[in-house]
Amino acid sequence: MADNLGDLDWDDAYRGEGAFEGPPPWNIGEPQPELAALIGAGRVRSDVLDAGCGHAELSLALAADGYTVVGIDLSPTAIAAATAAARDRGLTTATFVADDITTFTGYDGRFATVLDSTLFHSLPVQGRDGYLRSVYRAAAPGASYFVLVFAKGAFPAELEQKPNEVTEDELRDAVARYWTIDDIRPAFIHTLPPNFVDAPVPMPAFDTDEKGRPKMPAYLLTAHKPA
Repeated sequence: MADNLGDLDWDDAYRGEGAFEGPPPWNIGEPQPELAALIGAGRVRSDVLDAGCGHAELSLALAADGYTVVGIDLSPTAIAAATAAARDRGLTTATFVADDITTFTGYDGRFATVLDSTLFHSLPVQGRDGYLRSVYRAAAPGASYFVLVFAKGAFPAELEQKPNEVTEDELRDAVARYWTIDDIRPAFIHTLPPNFVDAPVPMPAFDTDEKGRPKMPAYLLTAHKPA
């Protein structure tokens, strides 16, 4: 499979430049509703790793609720914005680190929950194993792992630069090398209307949520690290 996002400059994306016109479509200003529901149901425990946190509205919401959370992202621009937001909101239990999620170290066995809010499909396919190995190492025994990822077909096949969407079997096979999978179910990723620069084909029409945001097909995977 091709690395469809291999040429994307993530700092440009978080500055609203490059491949997108305006804010990146995944930056909706709040946690993804699928993950917010898990938090509301008491499925998330501290300490939390927000893998590929971006502007970190998920981390910031968790910290506001009293969780201790570490957000890691490859983009220094995103990390700087997240750090400033935490400071401005007086959130002292959220910290942010610019690092490569496929190779990071220094947190062995720390996190009771690992959250992947639309990171998995952004990784190069060849980077998935390193990522899964790294977050598994950082997870405590008995930790929970949640992945929200675009399903195959979410984007037009003709679109050359797009996320590395997955089939259910592809997702299961990758994650099961390290984690014990509990469930994979169809889900939605809520986005700003994607506005790709020079896109060769239009995006398909999706149902929208109450805020008018497209609800794109996804999977929500739940797994755990054996105690």
